[in-house]
Amino acid sequence: MRGQASWSAPGEGEQLWFLGTLATIKLPGEATDGRFALIEFLFPRGASPPLHTHPQDESYVVLEGRLTLQAGERRLELEAGAAAAVPMGVPHTFRVDSDTARVLTISTPAGLEGFIRDGSTPAAAPTLPPLDAPRPSPAEIEEIFRRHEVIIVGPPLEPDG
Repeated sequence: MRGQASWSAPGEGEQLWFLGTLATIKLPGEATDGRFALIEFLFPRGASPPLHTHPQDESYVVLEGRLTLQAGERRLELEAGAAAAVPMGVPHTFRVDSDTARVLTISTPAGLEGFIRDGSTPAAAPTLPPLDAPRPSPAEIEEIFRRHEVIIVGPPLEPDG
């Protein structure tokens, strides 16, 4: 789509149930010649991926809720309106400390949206997935991580208290 503007209206985008979250791909890498992708997440309380690295910078803008972000040796408390950037290759994770959190994530270059697509099912509604929503098996998750160069280097963040 070189030379053409791309956009996503409120409530629009490719909606996917991704490992217990709602991921909405607002602008895929295909719309930016691979320079970046823009993904909006809805996370439940306590959501925390394993400590990991990947070959993209990942930036976060918290739209609603609160997160604790661990990036390298830094631990940051992010609330609505806060933003943070994690350079590619830096081990990072986060934990949702509010009932839910809505977070805009920027993948630079694009690529995280492919990882999300491969680990998702289409969302039947723009909500968190039901507990019985289909998920990839542990072996499938391991293969998806390998294919997208996502390397697990540690555990998720434990709940406080």
